Amino acid sequence: MDARNAVQRIGAILIIVAGACGGAVYAGHVHIYSGDFNLRIPAEPNSSKGWMTDAIIEVSDHFVISDLDTGINLTHTSVFDLQIFLQSPTEKKICLNMYDPFDEFFVGANYTNTIFDDEALFSIKEAEAPFTGRFRPIEPYKLSKFDGENAYGYWHLQIYDAFYNDTGTFNRFELMITTPAPEPATAILLTLAAAMLGLFKPRRSH
Repeated sequence: MDARNAVQRIGAILIIVAGACGGAVYAGHVHIYSGDFNLRIPAEPNSSKGWMTDAIIEVSDHFVISDLDTGINLTHTSVFDLQIFLQSPTEKKICLNMYDPFDEFFVGANYTNTIFDDEALFSIKEAEAPFTGRFRPIEPYKLSKFDGENAYGYWHLQIYDAFYNDTGTFNRFELMITTPAPEPATAILLTLAAAMLGLFKPRRSH
């Protein structure tokens, strides 16, 4: 086998490997930030209606968000009462869940290991308390609203208790932030293969 044929074979192998990799091994990194709390819902000790003190997580690193999920744990005797919001450091805000008092009333307590995830199979509207598992936020809100933002800064989890008689405690807040994938290996392998094949490209004689 001459040198030119050997290099062509190596180039072909690199192309095949690049196709097989597809960059999948180089998925973006997931950064997890969390905090444990003991916040009364609502904050006012003599009331059963009103705002909770914000649960705040500081993201101390600078990186771009390509996907964001958030998890919560709380106890409350009637989660129908609660309106839950996530606010980014830029004060961009989405609603994670709330209910219409006129036609959506139900009896149920607690959010237990509840994760809001745009890619979840079910909407939170299809779930029942204590909402254990992964669910999409209430429509039309999407966590993708935060995609492209710098994650650095203070993230706020806000809860409004809209009705009297029931109270609870907020226990945990978590952010799972995926950063964009680095340049995939595919491009590097293809460039190397092309360069190797180019070494033995026939040249026209003058």
